Amino acid sequence: MDVVTTFKAFQSHQGLKQKLRSVVRNSAIRILSSKKSISKTNNWVQFPYYHHVFSDEKKGFEKQLNYLKNFGDFISMDQACELIQSDDPIPGRFFCISFDDGFLNTSLNMMEITDKLSIPVIIYLATDYIGLDSQDTGDIKKIKQFHPEDPKLIPFLDWSDCLEMLKHNVTFGSHTLSHAKLSKINTSEIEIELKKSKEIIEKELGISCNHFACPWGRTGIDFDPSITTEIAKNLGYQSFATTDRGRMKKGDDLFQLKRQHLLANWGIYQLKYFFGI
Repeated sequence: MDVVTTFKAFQSHQGLKQKLRSVVRNSAIRILSSKKSISKTNNWVQFPYYHHVFSDEKKGFEKQLNYLKNFGDFISMDQACELIQSDDPIPGRFFCISFDDGFLNTSLNMMEITDKLSIPVIIYLATDYIGLDSQDTGDIKKIKQFHPEDPKLIPFLDWSDCLEMLKHNVTFGSHTLSHAKLSKINTSEIEIELKKSKEIIEKELGISCNHFACPWGRTGIDFDPSITTEIAKNLGYQSFATTDRGRMKKGDDLFQLKRQHLLANWGIYQLKYFFGI
């Protein structure tokens, strides 16, 4: 199996039904987005997040970031949490960029753009996959099973990549050890996934791992906040990112942090739809 380096290859196994659904969905979003605009008056923090920037997504990714720059400033996850927790009103509009999983293409393609635009990024690492060798037969099998429904060979970062990225305004949080679906494991196993991944990141990178993003991340479906919030707080995490869409306002719960999932090749109309009102 060839290494996946383009979005075209990533989508190559989509069936006709999936492709038709995407066309219909995108057409509806294009129409609805014409009635929306991104607020330049209300104060908020929004969290765009991605999984990958393949080689054929670089131009689209840079275009998206330049577009969002018209509506708010880019800040780090630590800064975003401070603003939301502060007793003072949020002083403007802000975006905080994150990536889930820890794919190598964040180093090869993303960092060049975010570095040029001086945009901070946090990448949430599934630590069992960091450092796997995409040339090793055993590792290849494990990498492919990261997408068990449609196995793909998408290389992951190694720890030396991560150390280099720290020099370029990129930091790292936890995405569990094994990319576990927390709703499918017990409380003790959840604690292990959050605790050990945090310890590994801190040991390998010499940083504090203060932030966690839940795999799949839908509240009440992929995790139970009545269980995860206490565990995350006790382990010293300062935030728990979900995949629930929405914007964050002053005083909102950092342990149910809302984010907006994006694909790096989406058009501007899709950004207007998700970030607009």
